[in-house]
Amino acid sequence: MSEPREKKRGLFGRLFGGRDAAPVETIDPAPDERAAPDHADPAPAAAETVSTPPPPPADPAVDEPRPEIASAPPAATIEDVAPPPALEPKASWFQRLRTGLSKTSSRLSDGITSIFSKRKLDAATLDDLEDLLIQADLGVETATAITDAIGKGRFEKGISAEEVKEILADEVEKVLAPVARPLDVASGRHPHVVLVVGVNGTGKTTTIGKLAERLRRDGLKVMLAAGDTFRAAAIDQLKIWGERTGAPVIARAVGADASGLAFDALKEARDKGMDVLLLDTAGRLQNKQGLMDELEKVIRVLRKIDPTAPHDCVLVLDATTGQNALSQVEVFREKAGVTGLVMTKLDGTARGGILVAIAAKHRIPVHAIGVGEGVDDLQPFDPKEFARAIAAS
Repeated sequence: MSEPREKKRGLFGRLFGGRDAAPVETIDPAPDERAAPDHADPAPAAAETVSTPPPPPADPAVDEPRPEIASAPPAATIEDVAPPPALEPKASWFQRLRTGLSKTSSRLSDGITSIFSKRKLDAATLDDLEDLLIQADLGVETATAITDAIGKGRFEKGISAEEVKEILADEVEKVLAPVARPLDVASGRHPHVVLVVGVNGTGKTTTIGKLAERLRRDGLKVMLAAGDTFRAAAIDQLKIWGERTGAPVIARAVGADASGLAFDALKEARDKGMDVLLLDTAGRLQNKQGLMDELEKVIRVLRKIDPTAPHDCVLVLDATTGQNALSQVEVFREKAGVTGLVMTKLDGTARGGILVAIAAKHRIPVHAIGVGEGVDDLQPFDPKEFARAIAAS
């Protein structure tokens, strides 16, 4: 007897928590073993024996002398063998996160050191600090809270840059802690439908693949749906992730109706007893009304089968976006009912401070953050680590 579904969530679950249509292509993962191809070469036949007369006896007078065989060089001793180069240990998750947020943390660290190295704490100093925090994308609300905390009881007194960084880390953690929530797919609905949305280039398809692998490790049956029907590359990419993770993929030809695909994917996921359906969508700018209308249509069609679907709508944000991410959250939340966020690309020129501003303004759950392309480079959101990385403390 299989274990109850609640027990199959595993670590990742705890941390993260027919109509008439064109034929649907279901791509099942390739089996581990494949039959030999029909055109394989037959087994070689037995060699034919041919009798030949024996060679004539050798004539010593005309025989050429045999060439000398060079003796092999002496075997190398242990001292002669150079040791293999030492392997560099892989950086920890926090080290990679800190590196990804170095653009923000360096600006803050240098600015704080400059402001507080030779000055007492007064109104002008706090104004300079507030400007610095706003320029780092932390948002006006968070910047005001931080300067108030630093100025409390310290006017006309000296304060070190390190003390300021500690207060900064504490205040950022206070903002982020309430929104650090796992993506919980154990809703009791089968399948649990997760709609993944966002603008072009944020990493939606890659995020879906990583989520699928994590869920599969927890023993859940996952199906993927290639709802980005505008781009052949997105469809192919999702098929590759399906092969890697052992998840079947529902796909159609480029240009097919996305809402029709969503309908058929949910129907098939139900019929096959899937635990989770991860539905990709086309990247769309938040100011393109036609594309946003299509996204609303996808949601309406899903609800013809399950009135509660999608059970989660995850917005993927690019950490290099900066202030534009605030606009994305507002529009996608209004049009698609976004329930949670995943922030990607924290391994580059990230402007991670914007996540703090989003948390302070919208208070939407943050499920995970990504610092690379590997499966294990997507991790549950830890507000304490994030705050320490930003403050470089």
